[in-house]
Amino acid sequence: MNVKKHAPGRKVAESLQTSTDRTRGPGPSGATPAEVLKERLDPAADSEAYGDMALPSSAKYVIIGAGIHGLSTAYHLARELKARGKGSGADIVVLDKTGIAAGASGIACGVIRNNYFQPAMRELMAHSVAVWESDPRAYSYHPVGYMQISPEVMHEGCASIYEQQKAIGYESVFVEGEKDCTAYMQGLFHDWQAKNITSVLHEKKGGYANNKRSMLGLAGKVESESVQIISGVRVTGFQYGAGAVTAVETDQGTIKCDYVVVGVGPWVPQIWTMLDLPQAISIKGRDGNMHHNVPMWKFWCLEEGTLGVDPQLQRTNDGKMPPVIHVDTDAPLYSDVDGSLITDKMWGIYYKPDFSFGGVQGGAAPYPVDTDPNEVRVDPYGPESPEYIVGKDFAIMWVSALAHCQKRFSGTFPKFRSDEPSGGLGAFTPDAFPVFDVFRDNVYVIADSNHGYKMLGVGALVAQEICGESSRLLEPFRFSRYAEGRLHPVSKSPFPWS
Repeated sequence: MNVKKHAPGRKVAESLQTSTDRTRGPGPSGATPAEVLKERLDPAADSEAYGDMALPSSAKYVIIGAGIHGLSTAYHLARELKARGKGSGADIVVLDKTGIAAGASGIACGVIRNNYFQPAMRELMAHSVAVWESDPRAYSYHPVGYMQISPEVMHEGCASIYEQQKAIGYESVFVEGEKDCTAYMQGLFHDWQAKNITSVLHEKKGGYANNKRSMLGLAGKVESESVQIISGVRVTGFQYGAGAVTAVETDQGTIKCDYVVVGVGPWVPQIWTMLDLPQAISIKGRDGNMHHNVPMWKFWCLEEGTLGVDPQLQRTNDGKMPPVIHVDTDAPLYSDVDGSLITDKMWGIYYKPDFSFGGVQGGAAPYPVDTDPNEVRVDPYGPESPEYIVGKDFAIMWVSALAHCQKRFSGTFPKFRSDEPSGGLGAFTPDAFPVFDVFRDNVYVIADSNHGYKMLGVGALVAQEICGESSRLLEPFRFSRYAEGRLHPVSKSPFPWS
């Protein structure tokens, strides 16, 4: 039996002390912090931390997925149960087919922002930003801020975001007009040169977190509440009684349970199918008409990469680490390699200096995967995938876009990390926004539609709902919104998640 669990003698919380600070030298064993971190997150690399153990025959709560949602829900649920006198973390088991942060959470760019055109998303993200701020060290969170830099077609929408951020007390600065936007940006970066920019929304909160370090910190919190995190266990199905799930079937055995939480990121269509939930749905459109047989899921391929330069190259004029930069523009984009036209359509990129990635890291808009979602091969995931990784076209586009925005990046294409595969898949809902809802009477599905990593606080809200306290912030994301026509507004951004 190949069931793996963190052994008591080598807890994640303890290993966090040796791996969080990247500026420290080699640890006690001679390993660098990066090597220690890799060891703690790779079950196969550390036989002391992971060993053969019997799968429990029962658990009150079974959480599927050891990524951002699964672990956040486990931690907050343990605390809610204890506070309400309803149990403790010992009642919870987290299962993952691979290990902590083995999926999308472990390769996430790590951007934390409030910038959403949809009011419900904005309020939800303000809550999550507060959770990131609650323990920046454990979550490896860098509150450098975030900037949405946009063309005239997005001006009105960004102005609306700014006004609503003011209404909820989320600090930001809004700059309007091409001349003033250029002056504002050059006040931060002397070499700023992006074209067709008529609005800048500078969020003073938010920033980014180091993906795997933050997951280690979260796992440490989960362990401190006596929750079991078991890896190497693949869920294969469910058993039912009177319509509710009574047990979770795995490749290692069956676990009887009272409640199930699904937080599996891009693998959610697989669990959805196991739960015998609809593959196609009916949606009441904004026109009032019902649209039938709309696929529940669609995959998009994520495009990100790293420019192998000193992260300090991107410091601001006053020598500080900069906000995360997101630029959308309709200015023509020309290749920084040969001067050819890449696109004359709307395009967008995001980027930040990141010591964890060892350079300037970011990405561009994803592209839809036209394959039937039931036939998309999610595994192996991310950089290990033979199909869904970025190629030379992305590299040229992204580096050329960096050079379009800031002159310091001109001529840096040879430093793009083409030797380090990057990419991933996102499972999107029909409207590209999350579904947070209960199915089968006792299965809470967290389908984040690739908004996931930044939504650290969703687990806290889900835990409250499991304990009987309805969340106003999660209400706009119920599955019933499709049939009822309670759809979220759509922005003019080239990104499907804005």
